Amino acid sequence: MSNLLIKNARILDGDAADILIRNGAIAKIAPGIAAPDVATEDAGGSIAIPGLVDAHTHLDKSLLGWPWYKNDVGGASLTAMIENERNMKTRLGLDPHVQSMRHALKSVAFGATLIRSHVDIDTEGRLRALEGVLETAERLADVVEIETVAFPQSGLMIREGTVELMDQALAMGADLVGGLDPCGVDRDPKGHLDAIFGLAEKHGKGIDIHLHERGELGMFSMEMILDRAEALGMKGLVTISHAFCLGMPDHLRVEAMLARLAALDVRIMTTAPTSSPAPMVKQLDAHGIKIGAGNDGIQDTWGPYGNGDMLERAKFVGLRNNLRMDVEVKRALDICTGGGAEAMAKPRRALEVGAPGDLVLVDGETVVQAVVTHAPRRLVVKGGHVTARDGRTLVGAP
Repeated sequence: MSNLLIKNARILDGDAADILIRNGAIAKIAPGIAAPDVATEDAGGSIAIPGLVDAHTHLDKSLLGWPWYKNDVGGASLTAMIENERNMKTRLGLDPHVQSMRHALKSVAFGATLIRSHVDIDTEGRLRALEGVLETAERLADVVEIETVAFPQSGLMIREGTVELMDQALAMGADLVGGLDPCGVDRDPKGHLDAIFGLAEKHGKGIDIHLHERGELGMFSMEMILDRAEALGMKGLVTISHAFCLGMPDHLRVEAMLARLAALDVRIMTTAPTSSPAPMVKQLDAHGIKIGAGNDGIQDTWGPYGNGDMLERAKFVGLRNNLRMDVEVKRALDICTGGGAEAMAKPRRALEVGAPGDLVLVDGETVVQAVVTHAPRRLVVKGGHVTARDGRTLVGAP
C-alpha cells in the first residue's frame, strides 16, 4: 500500500478535485489539497472512477501470447468443450503461472484492481493450475488482488479422486469452493452438492458455483443449492455464477426464486451473455440481490472473444439489460466496480473517504460516454500504487 496525491481529477461526473490516498485508502477528496510528503500525479481533467472488478474469470485458461488458436469445436456440447480444453492444455503444455500473469496484467492495463478467478482442479492437471495462479497472485499482490475458486471443471462425481483434490486445493489456500452444473455435468445433484457444501463446511469457506443449466432443470438445481445454504446457515456465503435459469420467461417462477435468493443473501455473477438467457439486473435490483460481473474466459479454447476490459463488460451489461438512461448505464458500471466488490464480500470500491485507494482515470466528457466507448485509461491505481499508465502495466508480462 502506498501514499499518492492525484490532482485535477473529475470525480465521476462531478467537479474537479484532488484525491489523497494514504496507507492504501482514500483519506481526502477536495480541491487544492496540499501534501508535499506524497508523490503526485496530475489527472489533467480526466474522469476518476472506482477500480474495476472482474468478479468471474478464468486466469488459468487464456491462450494469450500463443499463436492464434483455430477453434474447431465451436458451440458443441459443454462436455465436448471441457474435454477439448483439457486435451489442448496438455498438448500445448500451458504454464498456468505464465498464462495467468498474461491475463491478469492485461486486465490491470484496462483498470482491474480486484479479480475472482475460477481455477481448474481435475485428475489430469491435478493442482498445477492452482499452484500457478497462486504464484501469480503472490507476485502481483501490489498490483491486483486475486481471489481463487477451486473449480471442478471436468466434473466432480464423474471423475474419481476430484473431491480429494478439491480438499487439497482448499488446504493449499484456494479462497472458495467451486461447483458446476450438478445435473448437467455430474448427473448426480445430491452427490455433487453434498460434496461441495461438505468441503465448504470443513474449510470454513464460501461457495461459487457455475450454473449453466437452463429453465426448470436449473431451477431444480438452484433450489437444492438454497436448501443446503439454509440448512447450514450459509447466508451471504453462496454465489451462483451465470444463473441462466433466472432468464426463463416464467416471470412468477423467477420472482419466487429471487425472493428466496434475497432472503439468503445469495450473490449472482453474470457475464451479460448474448447467446444465453440471463438474470436481469432490474429484477435482481428490485430484490436487493448483490450482483457482480466478469469477463469469464478470454481468448481461450472456448472462444476467441474477450480482452479483459471490465469497462467494456459494463457496456455489455447495459446492452443485455436494455439500460439506456445515464443513471442506468452508471448502474452497469457499478456492477463492474463497487457493486462487484460487494458481491465478492470485499470492501466497496468507491470514490469516498475510507474506501480502498483503487481508482482509474479515463478520458471522456462523461462517465456514460467512457462506458459506451470504453475510453482510454490514463492511469490505474491500486491501494495508492500506480499499476498502469496509458494502457500499459508497469510490470511486464512474461
